[in-house]
Amino acid sequence: MQIALTKKLADALEVKLPTIDGTINPLFTWTANWTKVWDNRRAEDMLVLVNNATRFTVAIYQVKRKDLKNVEKMMRVAIVNTLLSMNLNPELVNEYMRLAGELEFVRNNSRQAAAWVTKAGLECAFHVGREYNGIAKMYCDTVGASSNYGIVNYSGNTNDGFYPYKAMFDALTALTGMQAYKCRAFELMVSLDLEVYKAERKLIVPADLEFAQFHKVLQYVFNWNNYHLYDFAIIDEKTKNTAARLVPTEEDLEYDESAVLMEGHTLAEFFPEHKQMLYTYDMGDNWEHIIQLVRVIEEYDGELPYLLEARGKTPPEDVGGVGGFVSFRDIMLNPEHPEYAEMKEWSRYWTPELWEWESRPKAIHV
Repeated sequence: MQIALTKKLADALEVKLPTIDGTINPLFTWTANWTKVWDNRRAEDMLVLVNNATRFTVAIYQVKRKDLKNVEKMMRVAIVNTLLSMNLNPELVNEYMRLAGELEFVRNNSRQAAAWVTKAGLECAFHVGREYNGIAKMYCDTVGASSNYGIVNYSGNTNDGFYPYKAMFDALTALTGMQAYKCRAFELMVSLDLEVYKAERKLIVPADLEFAQFHKVLQYVFNWNNYHLYDFAIIDEKTKNTAARLVPTEEDLEYDESAVLMEGHTLAEFFPEHKQMLYTYDMGDNWEHIIQLVRVIEEYDGELPYLLEARGKTPPEDVGGVGGFVSFRDIMLNPEHPEYAEMKEWSRYWTPELWEWESRPKAIHV
């Protein structure tokens, strides 16, 4: 595997580099840069790699100068982890890394590749800014995953644009002869009772999906804005009591010593032993989503997570719980109501029914 380093990264590593070997399959070559996420920081803190054949991005945050002594191992592990985080077939990923061989650093001499890795770094910085507060110490080698879902090489001609994740997965399938996706999965029905109707979403998700990522999936399919606190409760089928409560932050543990920090925990730890869990979002409005296990799929060969079916519009944020939503909906269904104009302005683009694109089956990219 050939990694072409920008001058900034080469200088930081204090290495003299050979020139690029142009005979190597571009799928086994990457361009890497060391960049800065926060404008108010003096030091670089993120490694970014872009595959030269597919423009697939891998990024690692935080990486300080002292961490660069382990840069080769970090890069290899990050490539693997990013591919696996996008639910790629583990056997395919292992075969790619085997065929790619030992990692070798070379000097980047391509302005185009330098532009690609700079643009990818900017996109990854936006992701880090959205996801993290910039204060807490953290290390994540999959922060580049989401940028691969955006179209690249688009210059006005729709035929030129492509999605890096599709390009990478198609290239790996052609290279190895293996299927791109292969994992154990759960089909779930998620239901939010709104009294006048139920908002329901049928999903297929990886069995090893972590709860923090599952939260993002649920936010997406129910059109929530991730403004409020949330938790998961595992329901004991026999007693109907809470068997375990999972919370996102250590601060949440101060209010419930019996709760479990959800970091690192996956759905497979509770499904299929349990058949139901509760996802509560916004402790004020108290939106309680009942999650039912429909079936276990031992070998799923498609892109995940996946929305199979959607019914029922979700309320707007901060509407006042189920009671507030029922009143709000009555107003929105009656343009003659004296509060209609005010509610219409407050709720902006909310509509009583799902748009066609909201209910359409689709892969979920979060």
